[in-house]
Amino acid sequence: MTSILPKKIASEKESANYVANFFKEHKIGQTLKQSNFFKQKGFPCKDLLQFLVTLIFMGKNLWRYLNTDANNAPFQKDAVYRFLNNCYYNWRKFLLLLSSQIIQNHIVPLTDEKRVNVFIIDDSLFSRSRSKAVELLARVYDHVEHKYVRGFRMLTLGWSDGNTFLPLAFSLLSSEKESNRLQGMNAMDKRTNGYKRRKEAIHKSTEVLLELLKQAKAYMVPASYLLFDSWFSFPVVIRKVLEQQLHTICMLKSMPTVKYEYQGQNLTLNKLYAAVKKKRGRAKVLASIIVEIGQMSSGEPVQAKIVFVRDRRAKKKWLALLTTDTELPDEEVIRIYGKRWNIEVFFKMSKSYLGLSKEFQGRSYDSMVAHVTIVFIRYIMLALESRNGEDPRTIGNLFYICCDELQDISLVEALQRIFFLMEQFLQEQLQLAEAEIRKLIDFLISNLPSFFKERLAVSFCES
Repeated sequence: MTSILPKKIASEKESANYVANFFKEHKIGQTLKQSNFFKQKGFPCKDLLQFLVTLIFMGKNLWRYLNTDANNAPFQKDAVYRFLNNCYYNWRKFLLLLSSQIIQNHIVPLTDEKRVNVFIIDDSLFSRSRSKAVELLARVYDHVEHKYVRGFRMLTLGWSDGNTFLPLAFSLLSSEKESNRLQGMNAMDKRTNGYKRRKEAIHKSTEVLLELLKQAKAYMVPASYLLFDSWFSFPVVIRKVLEQQLHTICMLKSMPTVKYEYQGQNLTLNKLYAAVKKKRGRAKVLASIIVEIGQMSSGEPVQAKIVFVRDRRAKKKWLALLTTDTELPDEEVIRIYGKRWNIEVFFKMSKSYLGLSKEFQGRSYDSMVAHVTIVFIRYIMLALESRNGEDPRTIGNLFYICCDELQDISLVEALQRIFFLMEQFLQEQLQLAEAEIRKLIDFLISNLPSFFKERLAVSFCES
């Protein structure tokens, strides 16, 4: 792979070597084979994927690279486009396999068992505002600009332990309404992975959310809660998530059609807040209550806790968080939900620095799915590198040795300080002879564990 890159630029060599090491360490070639990737002709899929992942770190896109160094490029752009447009490759399985292996083998061993791991799901705009002939292109609402634009909704499921966020799966959603779809679906074999992704793209986002979650749980990714914003906080969705044996923590918004059962009454969120007794003063948690949000498919009623929190942006406004784990303390509900912000950072990073929706302008749905997966691989690499650089536990046994040594030294210094203060007090206040003081200190030291006894004995001898 390194031979594909120009030999003149040292930084490009370093980028290529870094990506190559990542691919080798995590056995990307084997993961590609498990995900139905096969070579059509020419170059292996692993080499093409490795090159495309490296492009952003070289500061070039595919067109610029092939045009500025066409003589050194061992392949033409057709080889890349065949790779990106292949409808048989299972990009979702590849991403799930890669992320789940990294989580289980690299992140979880660095995480305390008491730490809460979570799934996070949210959507973001995948803009194709200047496109006309893109497959399944639709008019989607941009919540930032508050207008309809051309593109897709990129529904993304991620995992976080509070420090590291890794994307697990995604779906580029078109529109379930045919009137909002500007382009239709290309004719293709209905047995292919590409056809399944296209059919999924025209389903409701809440249905796709549950399917993504089901697939992620099948890969044994450890998580205790699913976090999402108010766009998905409908009781029917929360109940279906609970049926997958996963608790929910989500933000609520007041909707006239969504009601919660409290003390025998069905109330909207605003009326519910007016009915509960609030805490006095400037408490951050204003109130918390237990409500019912319907029944499971088995007929069992579902209880949930709603926590009302003071909105820091406005004095008289409030926010509401819901969790199906009714035993969870109010402060823990707020703390765990704060991890949802990691996915917003992920979206910002992917769009601003990793070329999401800008690098490739393919017209087929398969090429867009491939492009998004490539961007997610880049983010996984950076997230893992950040964790390895910041977490001292990645050093291995040396970390624990150093930590134990630091704890021992600090305790020895504390004991030494206590003995010095005691010696000073006995001399100045009680006027004891030096021999008596030494005898008393020796008696105390002799009754300590041997490790501290040796350290303290050396310290007093030196003093």
